[in-house]
Amino acid sequence: MTERLAPDAVGRAAALLRDGHLVAFPTETVYGLGADARNGRAVAAVFEAKGRPHFNPLICHLPTADAAFEEVFADDRARALAARFWPGPLTLVLPRRPSCRVDLLAGAGLDTLAVRVPAHPLALALLEAVGTPVAAPSANRSGGVSPTTAEHVLDGLDGRLAAVLDGGPCAVGVESSVLDLTGAAPVLLRPGGADTAVIEAVVGPVGRPIPVAAGRASETLRSPGMMLSHYAPSLPVRLDAVTVCADEALLAFGPPLSGAGVVWNLSEAGDCTEAASRLFSGLRWLDAEGARRGLRGIAAMPVPVTGLGEAINDRLARAAAPRDGAGSAA
Repeated sequence: MTERLAPDAVGRAAALLRDGHLVAFPTETVYGLGADARNGRAVAAVFEAKGRPHFNPLICHLPTADAAFEEVFADDRARALAARFWPGPLTLVLPRRPSCRVDLLAGAGLDTLAVRVPAHPLALALLEAVGTPVAAPSANRSGGVSPTTAEHVLDGLDGRLAAVLDGGPCAVGVESSVLDLTGAAPVLLRPGGADTAVIEAVVGPVGRPIPVAAGRASETLRSPGMMLSHYAPSLPVRLDAVTVCADEALLAFGPPLSGAGVVWNLSEAGDCTEAASRLFSGLRWLDAEGARRGLRGIAAMPVPVTGLGEAINDRLARAAAPRDGAGSAA
């Protein structure tokens, strides 16, 4: 059973998060399903609890703009928007710093990160008490209606998380707006709780609206719920490997195949949650180490399509997809 915490139990909620547990908490938009963003196993548990079919990027919540900008590079546009909207319902997608503490899984293996400072006293108190970025998508099963009360959270996720911090109904009731600032021109990835006209007044091109990402949110790239093509290794990926050659790197699951040039084991025990937490780090390490050793590719052992295995297989299929002329995933 999920523990329901009163508003004065922020310390208890923070301790649970630091210990790697999942805790739902209120923001001004909707309730978030929080995990320590530095802890890959905890982040993987978020995907598992939601039944999320893909490793989409998650929003990382921080208590102040200064704290957020320790994890990402902020240009003048980002700082102007933070001054106008934070705390508030605006998420900014920005380049990760090399020193970023957030686990790669929280950003779906991308070189960018979605960050925001929520405008809810309990959320801010919790983030201050935890002392780490908290990755938190909406606290509902994937595809369900976003929760705006603790009861909504429990209706969908009771038993799938350690606790919910009850802060009453959310004031805004729709998710945050998401703005991509990684390019020369800002792009609105998701309309939401922030007034688009005000965003445009701060950073938009004079006399023209900020462009909105084409297609459904689930088909785009750098934001929560937005996935078309993610980080792909430079080395080609071979799926469902049952043998491996000396000139290949091996992404293992369970007892590894023998004969590989180098090995990264997602989970020796065959645990899909552990495997999910190690997937992006493993792909990056094998890519770099394989290239350094002159290996010709990465062989990925089969992962069962159960639980988080579905998301792992989806990501591996994308990594193995044919490349376009620029070398990126098609």
